[in-house]
Amino acid sequence: MTIKVYLFSLGCDKNKVDGEVMLGQLLANEYFISVSGPAEADAIIVNTCGFIREATEESIDCVLDMAAYKKSGNCRALIVVGCMTERYREDFTVEIPEVDAVLGVADRDKIVKVLGRLFKRKLPKNKSQYLQHRLLARKDISFPHIAYVKIAEGCDNRCAYCTIPSIRGGYKSRQITEIIKECEALVNDGAREIVLVAQDTARYGMDRYGEPRLAELLRKLNARLHASCGQAVWVRLLYAYPQHITPDLIRAIAELEIVCKYLDIPIQHSEDTTLARMGRGGSREALRDLIRRLREQIPDITLRTTVMVGFPGETNEEFRGLYSFVKEARFERLGVFPYSREEGTPAATMPLQVKDEIKHIRRDRIMALQQRIHMIKQRHKTGKPLDVMVDECTLRKDGEYQCIGRSQSDAPEVDAVIHFSSERQLLPGQVVTVLATSANDYDLQGVHTHEPAE
Repeated sequence: MTIKVYLFSLGCDKNKVDGEVMLGQLLANEYFISVSGPAEADAIIVNTCGFIREATEESIDCVLDMAAYKKSGNCRALIVVGCMTERYREDFTVEIPEVDAVLGVADRDKIVKVLGRLFKRKLPKNKSQYLQHRLLARKDISFPHIAYVKIAEGCDNRCAYCTIPSIRGGYKSRQITEIIKECEALVNDGAREIVLVAQDTARYGMDRYGEPRLAELLRKLNARLHASCGQAVWVRLLYAYPQHITPDLIRAIAELEIVCKYLDIPIQHSEDTTLARMGRGGSREALRDLIRRLREQIPDITLRTTVMVGFPGETNEEFRGLYSFVKEARFERLGVFPYSREEGTPAATMPLQVKDEIKHIRRDRIMALQQRIHMIKQRHKTGKPLDVMVDECTLRKDGEYQCIGRSQSDAPEVDAVIHFSSERQLLPGQVVTVLATSANDYDLQGVHTHEPAE
């Protein structure tokens, strides 16, 4: 009996990896993946996010939308997995009776057994084949030249607003040899950008080796991938907690050929009093010093960050301090999030909760500031050649190709892109030289050239 499965993944990059592994497990057990949408699927899996209230609401809306296919489509089984179900597992089957199975974060490997039970199929042998399953699924993803790799699971940081430690547990680094093996296999399978992710990538190795080992991991990856792959490969770092960024890590980013001169350092706030209430520690001066060292030692680095406004007790003075810090630091990329009051976190019971309307005003003010900074930095790129990785390339009616790509300054899905024309077809994952000709509200426009970028 042919059983088609549709997977809908929400949330972070780590969820994307978990989704790929689940798809691979299903393919290995002779399930078929529906690529045209949920309407034709016999089984629908929703891989949820429950990090903040908005993500939980989006996940619930998605589950309800998918449940409708039990009436309007072929769906006979609806399975919900992931972070939201880890938080609210007991509520699901009561609140949404259309759901046939609920799996938490640690239960994803049971997906084949659960579907086998629901469809009365023979149960698989209980063998873990993480890498094989992941590679098997990659032919069905939208951008196979981009691969996210989890270097650790869980989190040991105890930020007062965050639910992740209670959902995913404590920080657990993977072995260096395992990570390198996975990255090599992904590159051999066609990946050209490896994005290393964890709740805090800069903390990598502390639990397993007793000291930070991210710089060592990057050096070993650089040696292995730079030598073995004839094409350009990028390795990108996301989510590096600023207090755990070491001088050795800065040197590694500066020196290594395949490592993007790009670093995501989510600071959340700049003011000492707010950072203390958040449970993050650190200080404005320490952040200023880190940014100075990064820019001095890696002159062409792109710095991305996220900040939170409206944390309990945030005064007008503290907000003005954050605003001035953003104005001074001039981050190339920045996201702003209003504080979300999450059940079960220390911050949820703190006094002086900030009104939503004030949070939104503060968010809009910093976003307007960042938009001006972003545009100035984008305009400085016009007239210059850029190394660009192609993401998409389509033939236009006039015979030219219209392409979308990114420079090393832009992470997939979250940052800007460059739209450019080419006289010839280009392949996703190919790195080409593009002359930036103009900047619009957010992205760049350009044209493919045959001259190498300086």
